[in-house]
Amino acid sequence: MAIKRYFASKDNTITNAFKPDLTTRSTASNMGLADVLEVFSIYGQSSGSAGLSSELSRILISFPTTTMATDRTNSVIPASGSVSFYLKMFNAEHGQTLPQNYYMEVKAVTGSADWEEGFGLDMESYSDSTQDSTGSNWININGNHTAATATVTITDYNEVGTGNSIAVITTDGTTVTATGHAATTTTDGSDSGTFASVTNNATTATNLKNFFDAHAKLSATVDGAEITITQAEKGAAGNTTITLVDPGTVGSSKTDFTGGDGPWATAGGDYIDPDTDLSSSFTQYFDDGTEDLEVDITTLVEQWLSSSANLETATDFGLKQNYGVGVALSSSHGSESRSFYTKKFFARSSEFYFKRPVLEARWDSRDRDNRGNFIYSSSLATADENLNKIYLYNYFRGQLRNIPGIGTGNIYVSFYSGSSDDSAPSGGELLLVVDGTHVTHADRNTVVTGSYSSTGIYTASVALTAASTPLTTVYDVWFSGGVGQAPPSTVRYHTGSVKPQTLDSYNVAPSDRYVTNITNLKSIYSTSETARFRVYTRVKGWNPTIYSVASATAENTEIESGSYKVFRVFDELDVIPYGTGSDLCTAMSYDMSGNYFDLDMSTLQADYMYGIKFTYYNNSIGDWLEQPEVFKFRVEK
Repeated sequence: MAIKRYFASKDNTITNAFKPDLTTRSTASNMGLADVLEVFSIYGQSSGSAGLSSELSRILISFPTTTMATDRTNSVIPASGSVSFYLKMFNAEHGQTLPQNYYMEVKAVTGSADWEEGFGLDMESYSDSTQDSTGSNWININGNHTAATATVTITDYNEVGTGNSIAVITTDGTTVTATGHAATTTTDGSDSGTFASVTNNATTATNLKNFFDAHAKLSATVDGAEITITQAEKGAAGNTTITLVDPGTVGSSKTDFTGGDGPWATAGGDYIDPDTDLSSSFTQYFDDGTEDLEVDITTLVEQWLSSSANLETATDFGLKQNYGVGVALSSSHGSESRSFYTKKFFARSSEFYFKRPVLEARWDSRDRDNRGNFIYSSSLATADENLNKIYLYNYFRGQLRNIPGIGTGNIYVSFYSGSSDDSAPSGGELLLVVDGTHVTHADRNTVVTGSYSSTGIYTASVALTAASTPLTTVYDVWFSGGVGQAPPSTVRYHTGSVKPQTLDSYNVAPSDRYVTNITNLKSIYSTSETARFRVYTRVKGWNPTIYSVASATAENTEIESGSYKVFRVFDELDVIPYGTGSDLCTAMSYDMSGNYFDLDMSTLQADYMYGIKFTYYNNSIGDWLEQPEVFKFRVEK
């Protein structure tokens, strides 16, 4: 499985558009339960001045990163650096004017409070108001209207005198600074003044409380030496930082403002600035306007997965709390003196299952086991191409598990020629080329250092040089120990065999055609299972070699570059398109039995029939060729 989809956990459209009277703004409206999402920029519609008539609409959307973090812990999705995350939203056709030739932005929502989806439905008259109740809108994050609070504690009044200051930022961004003084406390409500640092910690704290409490944008109380400061204006914008300036010994401590909730800091939502944080903002160009939105937001998702004490990731993208993303027309379009009208996407409540917005994880999950297409080294190939990668699969009673003596550590492999009847390894180990990576020691050039791949699976890569009379069978022996230990003195875990082939060139460009079959296809699958499909491929037009007896079994051909797609049969909708791009998310694995791939059936909607098709890369023409066969199955709960 190389695709995992996560449906949105909440979404909403917020707007400052005029209501039908073209006078009243709909900034308090909520559309959290509507089955479409809408983005627009309309200019000059109001009967008022043109400067006041700009109307904007934006989308808020969020995904369940706690579920993703659990999936990563359980190895359902790979570690960071090995997986990409795409935000996918699907165009909803409508009869209104559609914008063309524009950019759309996807930006991380920021702040210190999470927005609420709400229960609004009306996207025409904007009659569903959430000004003072549950739900986000153009003005409010949610209905929890609270003011932020902070504390300052005087720990040594002798050290908060002249030259020491305490600066507080109010909800509207005003900086209010109190500076220690030998005698005077300012109580006129000004933005800067003094507090008397005298007598003891409690008295000094009372003086500081009196300074802040006199300011119209703050209130304050005192308990002993601790002052609690509260923003007069409610909202997340009040969750600001207090700055203590103390050039000498520290005489005070603080906790910054928290708990502010309700209004956005900025009307229309709070977002990461794309000019300063490229890892959290993304764009897509729309030509004719009907396109779906598909944006790689991997760096942002990895920051979400690293936040809130989630597991450490393989590649450090930093930390960021998940408040979802905002989707809107580029800010440059919003300031233009023309309209971009309306672009609509299907919402998470849409009846169309495959049109709901998703966050899609994609990765290359191929296991390329060369045991079935092992080659001898050739000057026709590069050093990397001459490497053959073989696998050991440790199953215990049907389940993959790590070898107890190896765990996730190194394992070692030596190679042997066969016995006289070519049924078992015989003689001494074959000499190998020391490459410093796989065969690491010149004094032990018969041992390959293998490695842990995933639970119960180990791999080793080797290049073998053919003798003047090439061996038809080579035996691989997997064992414990190190490069200085031969297999007889260690624990042997597995003995396998390969039949190496020599690499040949051609007089003409090959143009093989294939016959494909899924050998274990069932007619019905459950949405709760992950199915492994075994793919048998042979060259079309194969004929048995006839001497005195015909060999009637066609050899299975491993397709090194093969991809699958899944489509819904009744409308031929590609629900999992060919992943032949950089992610190779639908590329097939292969081993000595042929090609295979895993498919998570929970990705598919139940009670429909689906089809699988394949495409193989033809290097002669430099393109993918779709195969004619179709394999159908049904998915049920």
